[in-house]
Amino acid sequence: MADAEVGDLEGNTLSVYAFVVKEGKPVGPREVMRGTNLSSPSTAYRQLQKLESMGLIEKTVYGTYVAKEKTSISGHVWIGKNLVPRLICYALFFFGILITEVTILVTQFFSQGLTPNLALLYLVPVTASAVGLFLAEGIVLWQRNKRASIEK
Repeated sequence: MADAEVGDLEGNTLSVYAFVVKEGKPVGPREVMRGTNLSSPSTAYRQLQKLESMGLIEKTVYGTYVAKEKTSISGHVWIGKNLVPRLICYALFFFGILITEVTILVTQFFSQGLTPNLALLYLVPVTASAVGLFLAEGIVLWQRNKRASIEK
């Protein structure tokens, strides 16, 4: 799937696609409407048709829709059947580094009685800042996607 085609995945369309993938079974317009808080089944149907024309989902013989495959979406990553902003994954990565740094500092100070390494003391606030920035931006992106899907 070309990035240009997937570029239209935002707002309602992104929410509907994520919902269809997450369900993992054929869904109809009414289920999509309820699951994504759309205003009417016709709005859900229009979004499903758009996704079908993009080649991301297909219509079954019973008139329901099922995801063909999970495609990569700019700025997001699939974790299982959940679509998560990539920035939150970065925040979790730096959080792991932060935990490691703090563990080393605590071990040096309390267990070994050593004075903590000055370079490591400088790294902790930098890493904590990275965690905070990535997490804040990831949450803002997640909320913006949800808000855009509700407003449309």
